[in-house]
Amino acid sequence: MKRWVHELRSLTAGLAGLLVVAGCASPTSTKNEIPDPLEGLNRYVFNLNVLFDDVLLRPTAQAYREVVPEFGQRGIRNFLDNLESPVTLANDVFQGELTRAGNTTARFLINTTVGIGGVFDVATDVGFERHEEDFGQTLGRYGVDHGFYLVLPLFGPSSGRDAVGRVGDYFLDPLNYYARNTDRRWISLVRTGVNAVDLRARNLDTLDDIERTSTDLYATIRSIYRQRRASEVANGAAPKLPDE
Repeated sequence: MKRWVHELRSLTAGLAGLLVVAGCASPTSTKNEIPDPLEGLNRYVFNLNVLFDDVLLRPTAQAYREVVPEFGQRGIRNFLDNLESPVTLANDVFQGELTRAGNTTARFLINTTVGIGGVFDVATDVGFERHEEDFGQTLGRYGVDHGFYLVLPLFGPSSGRDAVGRVGDYFLDPLNYYARNTDRRWISLVRTGVNAVDLRARNLDTLDDIERTSTDLYATIRSIYRQRRASEVANGAAPKLPDE
């Protein structure tokens, strides 16, 4: 119990500090752009991420798409999506979206049981469509501005608000609690790795098109990121973007 209390206090302090930083950077934001006061550093991290992608992630994703049959990729994606249901449910509740919370609960119960742990997306077939919610979206729904643009190592495009959201989602995920409290942190690492490869595999063609048509890939990704997050906060349809 004391350990949980200490972690919650640390989380609260960290979130408060990051929100202050995000708030300080937000006055220069406009409707059509996201402030980028750290552009020099962001471009450096972006280039490192591109190098990592070229050397490891993209070849791995290509091999994954070639070796794993389509139905297998779909099953892995369904399983990973099902694992994210508790985080989505928590953020549904935080946003007061009780209908969507009920939909998320129904999806999780149906897919975990009838769908064999979520490998099969039976819930969609019976009318329970999937949606995603995260703590960054929750903050946005309550009026927290995205703040400054931020490129995270390995994870890619983010913002002051969404970096806070990542921390919040980590602590909202029961699988992370289980992995840490049973000394099985490899579970979280494996899930993150598989999720990254799967996302990259599904975005191979999209990112190729973006790279081919962009004169400044960094600026293009930044713009798409802003649009996608604004759409997600409003629960609208989002343009495709290689997320991580």
